[in-house]
Amino acid sequence: MRRLAISPESFRALGHDLIDFSAGYLERLPQLPSYPAGISGRQTEQLFDGDIPLDGIGAAAFDSLPQVFEHSRPASPRFFGYVFGSGEPVGALGALAACVLHQNATAWRSAPAAIAIERTVIRWLASAVGCGGFSGSLTLGSSSANLMGLCLAREAKAPANHTGVRGGVIYCSAEAHMSIPKAAALLGLGHDAVRLIAVDKAFRMRVEDLRREIVRDLKNGKLPIAVVASAGTTATGSIDPLTAIADICHEFELWLHVDGAYGALASLAIPDAFHGLDRADSLSLDPHKWFYQPTGCGCLLYRDPADAQRAFAHSGDYARALSDDPIEGFAFFEESMELSRPFRALKLWLSLRYYGLKAFQESIQEDLRLAQVLANFIDREQRLERLAPVSLSAVCFRYIGGDCDIDTLNRSILERVIRRGRVYISNAMIFNRFALRACIVNHRSTEDDVRLVVTEVLAAADEILR
Repeated sequence: MRRLAISPESFRALGHDLIDFSAGYLERLPQLPSYPAGISGRQTEQLFDGDIPLDGIGAAAFDSLPQVFEHSRPASPRFFGYVFGSGEPVGALGALAACVLHQNATAWRSAPAAIAIERTVIRWLASAVGCGGFSGSLTLGSSSANLMGLCLAREAKAPANHTGVRGGVIYCSAEAHMSIPKAAALLGLGHDAVRLIAVDKAFRMRVEDLRREIVRDLKNGKLPIAVVASAGTTATGSIDPLTAIADICHEFELWLHVDGAYGALASLAIPDAFHGLDRADSLSLDPHKWFYQPTGCGCLLYRDPADAQRAFAHSGDYARALSDDPIEGFAFFEESMELSRPFRALKLWLSLRYYGLKAFQESIQEDLRLAQVLANFIDREQRLERLAPVSLSAVCFRYIGGDCDIDTLNRSILERVIRRGRVYISNAMIFNRFALRACIVNHRSTEDDVRLVVTEVLAAADEILR
Protein backbone atom coordinates (compact mmCIF):
# COMPACT_ATOMS: atom_id res chain seq x y z
CA MET A 1 0.00 0.00 0.00
CA ARG A 2 1.28 3.48 -0.86
CA ARG A 3 1.94 5.70 2.13
CA LEU A 4 -0.93 8.11 1.32
CA ALA A 5 -3.46 5.26 1.01
CA ILE A 6 -4.95 5.16 4.51
CA SER A 7 -6.63 1.91 5.50
CA PRO A 8 -10.42 1.77 5.99
CA GLU A 9 -9.85 0.80 9.63
CA SER A 10 -7.62 3.82 10.27
CA PHE A 11 -10.01 6.19 8.53
CA ARG A 12 -12.96 4.78 10.49
CA ALA A 13 -11.10 5.27 13.78
CA LEU A 14 -10.07 8.84 12.92
CA GLY A 15 -13.60 9.65 11.74
CA HIS A 16 -15.22 8.29 14.90
CA ASP A 17 -12.85 10.30 17.06
CA LEU A 18 -13.42 13.46 15.02
CA ILE A 19 -17.22 13.15 15.14
CA ASP A 20 -17.13 12.50 18.91
CA PHE A 21 -14.87 15.52 19.39
CA SER A 22 -17.13 17.70 17.20
CA ALA A 23 -20.30 16.56 18.95
CA GLY A 24 -18.74 17.36 22.31
CA TYR A 25 -17.79 20.81 21.06
CA LEU A 26 -21.35 21.48 19.85
CA GLU A 27 -22.66 20.32 23.22
CA ARG A 28 -20.42 22.83 25.01
CA LEU A 29 -21.00 25.62 22.49
CA PRO A 30 -23.72 27.53 24.42
CA GLN A 31 -21.42 27.84 27.45
CA LEU A 32 -18.24 28.82 25.58
CA PRO A 33 -16.93 32.41 25.65
CA SER A 34 -18.04 34.36 22.58
CA TYR A 35 -14.37 35.06 21.82
CA PRO A 36 -11.19 33.25 22.95
CA ALA A 37 -9.89 34.74 26.18
CA GLY A 38 -6.49 36.44 26.07
CA ILE A 39 -5.81 35.54 22.45
CA SER A 40 -3.09 37.44 20.56
CA GLY A 41 -1.60 37.37 17.09
CA ARG A 42 1.82 36.45 18.45
CA GLN A 43 0.31 33.55 20.40
CA THR A 44 -1.45 32.06 17.37
CA GLU A 45 1.70 32.47 15.28
CA GLN A 46 3.71 30.56 17.85
CA LEU A 47 1.11 27.81 18.13
CA PHE A 48 0.55 27.14 14.45
CA ASP A 49 3.76 28.26 12.74
CA GLY A 50 6.67 25.97 11.98
CA ASP A 51 8.36 24.13 9.14
CA ILE A 52 6.62 21.63 6.93
CA PRO A 53 7.06 18.15 8.44
CA LEU A 54 9.11 15.79 6.27
CA ASP A 55 7.89 12.75 8.18
CA GLY A 56 4.32 12.38 9.36
CA ILE A 57 3.20 11.73 12.91
CA GLY A 58 0.06 9.79 12.01
CA ALA A 59 -3.01 10.06 14.20
CA ALA A 60 -1.11 12.38 16.56
CA ALA A 61 -1.64 15.12 13.93
CA PHE A 62 -5.17 15.39 15.26
CA ASP A 63 -3.95 16.05 18.80
CA SER A 64 -3.68 19.75 17.97
CA LEU A 65 -7.36 20.09 17.06
CA PRO A 66 -8.39 21.14 20.59
CA GLN A 67 -5.95 24.05 20.35
CA VAL A 68 -7.35 25.02 16.94
CA PHE A 69 -10.87 25.08 18.38
CA GLU A 70 -9.79 26.90 21.55
CA HIS A 71 -8.19 29.68 19.50
CA SER A 72 -11.15 30.13 17.17
CA ARG A 73 -14.18 32.38 17.46
CA PRO A 74 -17.09 30.04 18.36
CA ALA A 75 -20.35 29.98 16.39
CA SER A 76 -22.14 30.49 19.69
CA PRO A 77 -25.76 31.61 20.23
CA ARG A 78 -24.33 35.00 21.19
CA PHE A 79 -22.39 35.64 17.98
CA PHE A 80 -23.95 38.70 16.32
CA GLY A 81 -21.01 40.02 14.31
CA TYR A 82 -20.96 40.88 10.59
CA VAL A 83 -23.54 39.06 8.42
CA PHE A 84 -22.43 35.51 9.04
CA GLY A 85 -24.47 32.37 9.49
CA SER A 86 -24.16 30.03 12.44
CA GLY A 87 -22.98 26.80 10.82
CA GLU A 88 -25.76 24.23 10.87
CA PRO A 89 -24.35 20.75 11.79
CA VAL A 90 -26.20 18.66 9.18
CA GLY A 91 -24.58 20.88 6.56
CA ALA A 92 -21.21 20.18 8.18
CA LEU A 93 -21.79 16.44 7.79
CA GLY A 94 -22.75 17.08 4.17
CA ALA A 95 -19.49 18.95 3.64
CA LEU A 96 -17.58 15.99 5.07
CA ALA A 97 -19.44 13.57 2.80
CA ALA A 98 -18.73 15.78 -0.23
CA CYS A 99 -15.02 15.80 0.59
CA VAL A 100 -14.97 12.02 0.93
CA LEU A 101 -16.79 11.61 -2.38
CA HIS A 102 -14.36 14.10 -3.99
CA GLN A 103 -16.20 15.16 -7.13
CA ASN A 104 -15.35 17.87 -9.64
CA ALA A 105 -18.84 19.35 -9.99
CA THR A 106 -18.10 21.00 -13.30
CA ALA A 107 -20.01 18.81 -15.80
CA TRP A 108 -22.39 15.87 -15.74
CA ARG A 109 -19.84 13.48 -17.23
CA SER A 110 -17.37 14.22 -14.41
CA ALA A 111 -19.90 14.23 -11.54
CA PRO A 112 -23.35 12.90 -12.53
CA ALA A 113 -25.01 12.93 -9.09
CA ALA A 114 -23.37 16.20 -8.04
CA ILE A 115 -24.59 18.03 -11.15
CA ALA A 116 -28.12 16.67 -10.81
CA ILE A 117 -28.24 17.67 -7.13
CA GLU A 118 -26.84 21.16 -7.72
CA ARG A 119 -29.33 21.85 -10.50
CA THR A 120 -32.11 20.68 -8.19
CA VAL A 121 -30.87 22.92 -5.36
CA ILE A 122 -30.68 25.89 -7.74
CA ARG A 123 -34.29 25.27 -8.75
CA TRP A 124 -35.29 25.08 -5.07
CA LEU A 125 -33.51 28.34 -4.23
CA ALA A 126 -34.98 30.19 -7.19
CA SER A 127 -38.47 29.04 -6.27
CA ALA A 128 -37.95 29.91 -2.59
CA VAL A 129 -37.17 33.56 -3.37
CA GLY A 130 -39.94 33.95 -5.95
CA CYS A 131 -37.73 33.63 -9.04
CA GLY A 132 -39.04 30.34 -10.38
CA GLY A 133 -37.55 29.42 -13.75
CA PHE A 134 -34.20 31.11 -13.10
CA SER A 135 -31.01 29.14 -13.69
CA GLY A 136 -27.75 29.53 -11.80
CA SER A 137 -24.90 27.93 -9.93
CA LEU A 138 -23.48 27.72 -6.43
CA THR A 139 -20.41 29.87 -5.74
CA LEU A 140 -17.85 30.42 -3.01
CA GLY A 141 -19.95 33.35 -1.77
CA SER A 142 -21.77 36.41 -3.00
CA SER A 143 -18.61 38.37 -3.73
CA SER A 144 -17.88 35.90 -6.52
CA ALA A 145 -21.59 35.76 -7.41
CA ASN A 146 -21.68 39.56 -7.74
CA LEU A 147 -18.56 39.47 -9.91
CA MET A 148 -20.13 36.86 -12.17
CA GLY A 149 -23.47 38.68 -12.29
CA LEU A 150 -21.78 41.91 -13.37
CA CYS A 151 -19.74 39.98 -15.93
CA LEU A 152 -23.06 38.81 -17.41
CA ALA A 153 -24.20 42.43 -17.43
CA ARG A 154 -21.06 43.67 -19.14
CA GLU A 155 -21.22 41.03 -21.87
CA ALA A 156 -24.93 41.72 -22.43
CA LYS A 157 -24.58 45.52 -22.67
CA ALA A 158 -20.94 46.22 -23.60
CA PRO A 159 -19.30 42.99 -24.85
CA ALA A 160 -15.61 42.82 -24.02
CA ASN A 161 -14.59 39.17 -24.09
CA HIS A 162 -13.25 39.32 -27.64
CA THR A 163 -12.21 42.93 -28.26
CA GLY A 164 -11.51 44.17 -24.73
CA VAL A 165 -13.20 46.57 -22.37
CA ARG A 166 -14.49 49.79 -23.94
CA GLY A 167 -16.02 51.45 -20.92
CA GLY A 168 -19.28 51.22 -19.08
CA VAL A 169 -20.94 52.56 -15.95
CA ILE A 170 -22.46 50.69 -13.01
CA TYR A 171 -24.85 52.27 -10.50
CA CYS A 172 -25.39 51.24 -6.88
CA SER A 173 -26.25 52.93 -3.62
CA ALA A 174 -23.70 54.48 -1.32
CA GLU A 175 -24.53 51.60 1.06
CA ALA A 176 -23.71 48.87 -1.47
CA HIS A 177 -21.31 46.08 -0.55
CA MET A 178 -17.59 46.55 -1.19
CA SER A 179 -17.65 43.64 -3.65
CA ILE A 180 -19.36 45.86 -6.25
CA PRO A 181 -16.50 48.32 -6.87
CA LYS A 182 -14.08 45.41 -6.56
CA ALA A 183 -15.99 43.59 -9.31
CA ALA A 184 -15.89 46.71 -11.48
CA ALA A 185 -12.12 46.82 -11.10
CA LEU A 186 -11.70 43.11 -11.89
CA LEU A 187 -13.90 43.49 -14.99
CA GLY A 188 -11.67 46.25 -16.31
CA LEU A 189 -14.25 49.00 -15.82
CA GLY A 190 -12.48 50.54 -12.83
CA HIS A 191 -13.63 52.02 -9.54
CA ASP A 192 -14.39 55.34 -11.24
CA ALA A 193 -17.05 53.60 -13.34
CA VAL A 194 -19.16 52.96 -10.24
CA ARG A 195 -21.69 55.68 -9.42
CA LEU A 196 -22.60 55.67 -5.73
CA ILE A 197 -26.18 56.89 -5.49
CA ALA A 198 -27.25 58.72 -2.33
CA VAL A 199 -29.63 57.03 0.11
CA ASP A 200 -32.64 58.29 2.02
CA LYS A 201 -33.14 58.30 5.79
CA ALA A 202 -33.96 54.58 5.63
CA PHE A 203 -30.65 53.94 3.81
CA ARG A 204 -32.40 53.01 0.54
CA MET A 205 -31.24 54.17 -2.87
CA ARG A 206 -32.82 57.45 -3.98
CA VAL A 207 -34.48 56.53 -7.27
CA GLU A 208 -34.70 60.13 -8.48
CA ASP A 209 -30.93 60.49 -7.98
CA LEU A 210 -30.37 57.26 -9.91
CA ARG A 211 -32.33 58.58 -12.87
CA ARG A 212 -30.45 61.87 -12.75
CA GLU A 213 -27.07 60.13 -12.83
CA ILE A 214 -28.06 57.90 -15.75
CA VAL A 215 -29.31 60.86 -17.78
CA ARG A 216 -26.15 62.84 -17.00
CA ASP A 217 -23.91 59.97 -18.11
CA LEU A 218 -25.85 59.51 -21.34
CA LYS A 219 -25.53 63.22 -22.13
CA ASN A 220 -21.78 62.99 -21.48
CA GLY A 221 -21.36 60.07 -23.88
CA LYS A 222 -20.94 57.42 -21.21
CA LEU A 223 -22.31 53.89 -21.55
CA PRO A 224 -24.57 52.83 -18.65
CA ILE A 225 -24.50 49.05 -18.22
CA ALA A 226 -26.16 47.96 -15.00
CA VAL A 227 -27.80 48.94 -11.75
CA VAL A 228 -27.00 46.96 -8.61
CA ALA A 229 -29.89 47.06 -6.15
CA SER A 230 -29.36 45.87 -2.58
CA ALA A 231 -31.80 43.42 -1.03
CA GLY A 232 -30.37 43.92 2.44
CA THR A 233 -27.41 46.28 2.81
CA THR A 234 -24.53 45.07 4.94
CA ALA A 235 -24.59 47.84 7.55
CA THR A 236 -28.32 48.25 8.19
CA GLY A 237 -30.14 45.56 6.21
CA SER A 238 -32.00 48.16 4.15
CA ILE A 239 -33.81 47.01 1.02
CA ASP A 240 -33.64 49.26 -2.03
CA PRO A 241 -36.95 50.06 -3.85
CA LEU A 242 -36.64 47.11 -6.20
CA THR A 243 -39.74 47.73 -8.31
CA ALA A 244 -38.92 51.39 -8.97
CA ILE A 245 -35.32 50.50 -9.83
CA ALA A 246 -36.52 47.73 -12.14
CA ASP A 247 -38.75 50.27 -13.92
CA ILE A 248 -35.76 52.54 -14.53
CA CYS A 249 -33.66 49.62 -15.79
CA HIS A 250 -36.46 48.74 -18.23
CA GLU A 251 -36.76 52.35 -19.38
CA PHE A 252 -33.04 52.75 -20.09
CA GLU A 253 -32.43 49.12 -21.15
CA LEU A 254 -29.99 48.45 -18.30
CA TRP A 255 -29.15 45.17 -16.60
CA LEU A 256 -30.59 44.78 -13.11
CA HIS A 257 -28.42 42.82 -10.71
CA VAL A 258 -29.73 42.40 -7.17
CA ASP A 259 -27.22 41.82 -4.40
CA GLY A 260 -29.31 39.64 -2.12
CA ALA A 261 -26.40 38.09 -0.22
CA TYR A 262 -27.80 39.18 3.12
CA GLY A 263 -31.52 39.58 2.59
CA ALA A 264 -32.87 37.66 -0.38
CA LEU A 265 -33.62 34.50 1.61
CA ALA A 266 -35.58 36.62 4.12
CA SER A 267 -38.22 36.86 1.39
CA LEU A 268 -39.33 33.47 2.74
CA ALA A 269 -40.41 35.27 5.92
CA ILE A 270 -41.41 38.75 4.71
CA PRO A 271 -42.15 38.45 0.98
CA ASP A 272 -43.89 41.83 0.76
CA ALA A 273 -40.58 43.56 1.52
CA PHE A 274 -39.04 42.12 -1.64
CA HIS A 275 -41.53 43.08 -4.36
CA GLY A 276 -39.66 43.38 -7.63
CA LEU A 277 -37.00 40.79 -6.82
CA ASP A 278 -38.29 38.59 -9.62
CA ARG A 279 -37.58 41.35 -12.15
CA ALA A 280 -33.82 41.02 -11.71
CA ASP A 281 -31.69 39.80 -14.59
CA SER A 282 -29.32 38.28 -12.04
CA LEU A 283 -29.40 37.82 -8.29
CA SER A 284 -26.82 36.82 -5.68
CA LEU A 285 -27.71 35.17 -2.39
CA ASP A 286 -25.84 33.34 0.36
CA PRO A 287 -27.13 30.06 1.84
CA HIS A 288 -24.18 30.27 4.25
CA LYS A 289 -25.94 33.26 5.79
CA TRP A 290 -29.67 32.67 6.26
CA PHE A 291 -29.70 28.98 5.50
CA TYR A 292 -26.91 28.70 8.10
CA GLN A 293 -24.70 26.54 5.88
CA PRO A 294 -20.96 26.02 6.41
CA THR A 295 -18.95 28.86 4.88
CA GLY A 296 -18.41 28.67 1.13
CA CYS A 297 -21.99 28.33 -0.11
CA GLY A 298 -23.08 31.32 -2.20
CA CYS A 299 -25.33 31.38 -5.25
CA LEU A 300 -25.84 33.29 -8.47
CA LEU A 301 -29.25 33.09 -10.13
CA TYR A 302 -29.96 34.48 -13.60
CA ARG A 303 -32.96 34.76 -15.83
CA ASP A 304 -31.46 33.43 -19.08
CA PRO A 305 -28.70 30.78 -19.32
CA ALA A 306 -27.73 32.27 -22.70
CA ASP A 307 -26.42 35.34 -20.86
CA ALA A 308 -24.17 33.17 -18.70
CA GLN A 309 -22.97 31.20 -21.70
CA ARG A 310 -22.17 34.43 -23.56
CA ALA A 311 -20.03 35.52 -20.64
CA PHE A 312 -18.28 32.27 -19.72
CA ALA A 313 -18.44 29.66 -22.52
CA HIS A 314 -14.88 29.33 -23.78
CA SER A 315 -13.84 25.70 -23.57
CA GLY A 316 -10.74 23.90 -24.69
CA ASP A 317 -11.15 20.68 -26.67
CA TYR A 318 -10.07 18.68 -23.62
CA ALA A 319 -13.15 19.85 -21.70
CA ARG A 320 -15.86 19.87 -24.33
CA ALA A 321 -18.97 17.79 -23.67
CA LEU A 322 -19.22 14.67 -25.81
CA SER A 323 -23.01 14.53 -25.68
CA ASP A 324 -25.80 16.73 -27.02
CA ASP A 325 -28.18 15.37 -24.42
CA PRO A 326 -29.48 18.32 -22.31
CA ILE A 327 -28.67 16.45 -19.11
CA GLU A 328 -25.58 14.42 -19.93
CA GLY A 329 -24.07 17.25 -21.96
CA PHE A 330 -24.59 19.91 -19.30
CA ALA A 331 -21.50 21.73 -17.99
CA PHE A 332 -21.47 24.34 -15.24
CA PHE A 333 -18.12 25.61 -16.54
CA GLU A 334 -19.97 26.92 -19.61
CA GLU A 335 -22.03 29.17 -17.33
CA SER A 336 -19.47 29.98 -14.62
CA MET A 337 -15.97 31.38 -14.19
CA GLU A 338 -14.99 28.17 -12.36
CA LEU A 339 -13.69 25.00 -13.95
CA SER A 340 -12.71 22.99 -10.88
CA ARG A 341 -15.77 23.15 -8.63
CA PRO A 342 -16.41 21.37 -5.29
CA PHE A 343 -19.65 19.54 -4.60
CA ARG A 344 -21.15 22.51 -2.71
CA ALA A 345 -24.74 21.43 -3.16
CA LEU A 346 -24.59 18.26 -1.08
CA LYS A 347 -24.56 20.01 2.31
CA LEU A 348 -27.49 22.26 1.38
CA TRP A 349 -29.43 19.42 -0.24
CA LEU A 350 -29.04 17.28 2.90
CA SER A 351 -29.99 20.18 5.21
CA LEU A 352 -33.14 21.01 3.27
CA ARG A 353 -34.16 17.35 3.14
CA TYR A 354 -33.39 16.83 6.83
CA TYR A 355 -35.25 19.87 8.21
CA GLY A 356 -37.56 20.95 5.38
CA LEU A 357 -37.92 24.48 4.00
CA LYS A 358 -40.48 25.47 6.65
CA ALA A 359 -37.93 25.02 9.42
CA PHE A 360 -35.58 27.51 7.74
CA GLN A 361 -38.46 29.89 7.14
CA GLU A 362 -39.40 29.75 10.82
CA SER A 363 -35.79 30.29 11.90
CA ILE A 364 -35.47 33.37 9.69
CA GLN A 365 -38.73 34.69 11.13
CA GLU A 366 -37.33 34.18 14.63
CA ASP A 367 -34.12 36.03 13.74
CA LEU A 368 -36.20 38.94 12.46
CA ARG A 369 -38.30 38.90 15.63
CA LEU A 370 -35.23 38.84 17.87
CA ALA A 371 -33.85 41.87 16.05
CA GLN A 372 -37.03 43.78 16.87
CA VAL A 373 -36.78 42.60 20.48
CA LEU A 374 -33.22 43.95 20.67
CA ALA A 375 -34.29 47.23 19.07
CA ASN A 376 -36.99 47.59 21.73
CA PHE A 377 -34.48 46.90 24.52
CA ILE A 378 -32.24 49.62 23.10
CA ASP A 379 -35.07 52.12 22.66
CA ARG A 380 -36.06 51.71 26.31
CA GLU A 381 -32.55 52.43 27.59
CA GLN A 382 -31.82 56.17 27.97
CA ARG A 383 -28.05 55.67 27.65
CA LEU A 384 -28.40 54.06 24.21
CA GLU A 385 -29.43 55.53 20.87
CA ARG A 386 -30.56 53.51 17.86
CA LEU A 387 -29.07 54.90 14.64
CA ALA A 388 -31.04 53.15 11.89
CA PRO A 389 -34.36 51.44 11.19
CA VAL A 390 -34.34 47.66 11.58
CA SER A 391 -35.43 46.42 8.17
CA LEU A 392 -34.07 42.90 8.58
CA SER A 393 -31.92 41.74 11.51
CA ALA A 394 -29.12 44.30 11.76
CA VAL A 395 -29.46 46.61 14.77
CA CYS A 396 -27.17 49.68 14.81
CA PHE A 397 -26.89 51.78 17.94
CA ARG A 398 -24.46 53.61 20.20
CA TYR A 399 -23.85 54.52 23.81
CA ILE A 400 -24.51 58.21 24.55
CA GLY A 401 -24.16 58.32 28.33
CA GLY A 402 -20.63 59.71 28.59
CA ASP A 403 -19.17 63.23 28.39
CA CYS A 404 -16.26 62.26 26.12
CA ASP A 405 -16.09 61.91 22.34
CA ILE A 406 -18.93 59.53 21.47
CA ASP A 407 -17.20 57.75 18.58
CA THR A 408 -14.04 57.14 20.62
CA LEU A 409 -16.08 55.92 23.56
CA ASN A 410 -18.06 53.46 21.45
CA ARG A 411 -14.90 52.08 19.87
CA SER A 412 -13.60 51.40 23.35
CA ILE A 413 -16.92 49.84 24.37
CA LEU A 414 -16.79 47.49 21.38
CA GLU A 415 -13.26 46.38 22.19
CA ARG A 416 -14.20 45.77 25.80
CA VAL A 417 -17.41 43.89 24.97
CA ILE A 418 -15.46 41.50 22.75
CA ARG A 419 -12.72 41.11 25.35
CA ARG A 420 -15.28 40.33 28.07
CA GLY A 421 -16.27 37.31 25.94
CA ARG A 422 -19.97 37.08 26.77
CA VAL A 423 -21.37 38.36 23.48
CA TYR A 424 -19.85 39.22 20.10
CA ILE A 425 -20.94 42.28 18.11
CA SER A 426 -19.29 44.34 15.38
CA ASN A 427 -19.44 47.91 14.13
CA ALA A 428 -20.61 50.11 11.26
CA MET A 429 -20.46 53.74 10.19
CA ILE A 430 -23.93 55.30 10.06
CA PHE A 431 -23.91 58.75 8.44
CA ASN A 432 -20.31 59.21 9.65
CA ARG A 433 -21.12 58.08 13.19
CA PHE A 434 -19.45 55.05 14.75
CA ALA A 435 -22.13 52.48 15.57
CA LEU A 436 -22.23 49.28 17.53
CA ARG A 437 -23.93 46.66 15.42
CA ALA A 438 -25.60 43.36 16.24
CA CYS A 439 -26.72 41.24 13.30
CA ILE A 440 -28.84 38.21 14.11
CA VAL A 441 -28.35 35.44 11.54
CA ASN A 442 -28.12 32.63 14.05
CA HIS A 443 -30.31 29.55 14.40
CA ARG A 444 -29.09 29.06 18.00
CA SER A 445 -29.99 32.48 19.45
CA THR A 446 -32.70 33.13 22.03
CA GLU A 447 -34.25 36.22 23.57
CA ASP A 448 -31.90 35.92 26.55
CA ASP A 449 -28.93 35.96 24.16
CA VAL A 450 -29.98 39.20 22.46
CA ARG A 451 -30.84 40.81 25.81
CA LEU A 452 -27.22 40.23 26.78
CA VAL A 453 -26.11 42.64 24.04
CA VAL A 454 -27.58 45.57 25.99
CA THR A 455 -26.37 44.23 29.33
CA GLU A 456 -22.79 43.85 28.10
CA VAL A 457 -22.63 47.22 26.34
CA LEU A 458 -23.80 48.97 29.50
CA ALA A 459 -21.40 46.97 31.66
CA ALA A 460 -18.47 47.76 29.34
CA ALA A 461 -19.37 51.44 29.36
CA ASP A 462 -19.53 51.47 33.17
CA GLU A 463 -16.07 49.92 33.38
CA ILE A 464 -14.63 52.53 31.01
CA LEU A 465 -16.30 55.53 32.62
CA ARG A 466 -15.79 54.40 36.20
